[in-house]
Amino acid sequence: MEDETIHHTIREVRDGNLDKFERILLHYQKRLILYCYHMLGSYPEAEDGVQEVFLKAYRSLSAYRPDVPFTAWLYKIAYHHCIDVIRRRKLSKALSLFYQDEREYRPVDQQIEAKFPDEKVQRAMAMLSAEERSLLILRSVEELSYQDISLMLHQSSTRLRKKYERSAKKFRKYYTEAKGEDYYAVLQRHGAERNPS
Repeated sequence: MEDETIHHTIREVRDGNLDKFERILLHYQKRLILYCYHMLGSYPEAEDGVQEVFLKAYRSLSAYRPDVPFTAWLYKIAYHHCIDVIRRRKLSKALSLFYQDEREYRPVDQQIEAKFPDEKVQRAMAMLSAEERSLLILRSVEELSYQDISLMLHQSSTRLRKKYERSAKKFRKYYTEAKGEDYYAVLQRHGAERNPS
């Protein structure tokens, strides 16, 4: 859905045509469920969470400013909802649909898997903070720009890029260790520098 179409639909909803909000819901629902699933590690919680996100978005639609990309605004609501859920249950791990394949040593953002992660991926993701998980998911899985993510997290694009690189390195290290391999030996096999953090 193009920005102009989204903004037109939002104006229609604000003008009282509530049925038009369903177009927004249908356009973003699957992506938001996947995002919430990555953050929360539970498909039922993700589905429930997305319902909450759309409800919050609908109630806050009058506060939406067209100078902010709608996708970033919606993901910001989803991010805060997921963080609230994590805080409530004191969850320290989440799931991801991507992992680093050390044999090819490609960047994390090129290693997205369209299947449930194995236990090693879960353990590696659990070692990251909620912010690191979210950043990896938003950038790698959702393919949002650093600019859009910066609007969500209120941090500069440059800072987020550096955080992403550090988070990706940490994830690769934890994933390698979860597989029972020596991270530094893997790096040496692929000629990478020895700098995990």
